[in-house]
Amino acid sequence: MGVTGPPGPVMDRDEVDRALARLAAEHKAVEDSLLALQDHAGRRLLEGAELTGATEVRWAETERSVTALWAYFDAYTAALREARELRSRRRWSSREDLVELTERLRGRSVVVPGTDGGLVERFTLEGLVERMNDLYARSLDAVVTADAVWSALPARIDLLAAELGRTRSLAHSVGVRPGEHPSGDDLEAITGELTALRAQVVSDPLAFWLPAGGSSAPGGGRPDTGRYDRAARALEEVRREVEAVLQVRQDSEARLLKLRDVLSRADRTLAEARAARGEVLAKIAASEVPAVSGPPTALQERLAAAAEHRRHARWNRLSPLLEALELQAEEELLRAREQLTAVTAPLAVRAELRGRLDAYRAKVSRHGLAEDPLLIERYDVARRMLWSAPCDLRAAEHAVLRYQRAAAEALAGPSDQRGER
Repeated sequence: MGVTGPPGPVMDRDEVDRALARLAAEHKAVEDSLLALQDHAGRRLLEGAELTGATEVRWAETERSVTALWAYFDAYTAALREARELRSRRRWSSREDLVELTERLRGRSVVVPGTDGGLVERFTLEGLVERMNDLYARSLDAVVTADAVWSALPARIDLLAAELGRTRSLAHSVGVRPGEHPSGDDLEAITGELTALRAQVVSDPLAFWLPAGGSSAPGGGRPDTGRYDRAARALEEVRREVEAVLQVRQDSEARLLKLRDVLSRADRTLAEARAARGEVLAKIAASEVPAVSGPPTALQERLAAAAEHRRHARWNRLSPLLEALELQAEEELLRAREQLTAVTAPLAVRAELRGRLDAYRAKVSRHGLAEDPLLIERYDVARRMLWSAPCDLRAAEHAVLRYQRAAAEALAGPSDQRGER
């Protein structure tokens, strides 16, 4: 190689020796990095895997980069060796030697044939180190990223698949099967998703990587667990549903007994309301009494269907039916109680008027007015109305109010201050 002149000032012997020492240290660092990349577990896995998608494309690029790295490293090694040999010829290098060493150490003196059949490339030693560092970082990023995904996701998918198997066995034991229960269909869908997910993770790990924003370090980011997380949540929902069905199998007898008791109380309450309605119609005049519905036969039929499901161990059908029946039975009991309250409202009004009348009579007696003729007359009128059948509530209430007013006036002062009697 001819010398065309040094790039910049000619280096002295000390500068040459320092540059050679620095370049030797960089040579050692690059060599160690390349050997570590060669032995990286992720690279060996990539070499042996049947890759698809983004990983297949990226790994092809990485292999070309690694090939170029070794070619650059060989050229760097040869150039550094030649510079060392030139420096070692004489203890005290001549001017000509220093000029050539300056060209070799600082100039574009390293010639590298095109790795893909392209043009020859020329580098300074420092420029060649920068190129190798750049290629190494990109190659290492692909290897580290793939290894990180393979280390994280397949094992987690396998654990989830094992949990899926246990859930499926438990589901089958309580009748939760595909085509028979929505959760059985969900289990089939989760099984297919996990199978597909694992195959894709193994063949295309780089498709499951989320790079860290603004990070330039190799492997900056984290595995994308979105699909895995969704499958895990779906399985958890199915597991809770299966456990609920299993719980039904364990406590269905007690729940059916409680249901029968609630419906029996609703029946008794309705019967009481019907009897009360007859009493009200007989004892209260001019009162609109609401009709009382019949017994909840539809609920009784569904209760019988639930018992049949239990006898035949159809737990998956019994579970939603029991939940619906429990809600409807409580609503039916509440409705029966409301009907009883509505039917007996006139009797409650009559009882309240009777109590009010007696309370005022006791009050006037305590004040020595029990023999007052007006009070006796008005009391007798109100009492006859309230204790006669049928009772006219409006007239009886008016009579009670007249007695109250008379009692209040009697208690307030002399008879000549009372109003009209």
